[in-house]
Amino acid sequence: MADNAPPSPARRKAVALHYDGEAAPRVTAKGEGEVAERIVAVAREHGVPVEENALLSEALSSIELDREIPMELYQAVAQIIAFVINSGRERN
Repeated sequence: MADNAPPSPARRKAVALHYDGEAAPRVTAKGEGEVAERIVAVAREHGVPVEENALLSEALSSIELDREIPMELYQAVAQIIAFVINSGRERN
């Protein structure tokens, strides 16, 4: 049986990415628990769309800070980038 419940706040992870459209996206911040909550809060304060995806957060959290994401995650991250772009269009 799979556990589909969201992680508890103490175990929640967050990862921030930077993408300039030229190189692969880079991990610019990551954390869990209170640090994850702060990453999300700062993103929202700055109008950055937040996508909740526990499996992708888990995979991205294993990447060192300021490193590009591996090719294996390109497709999943491309979907997040599309979400961010579409979110920007909806606000305009």
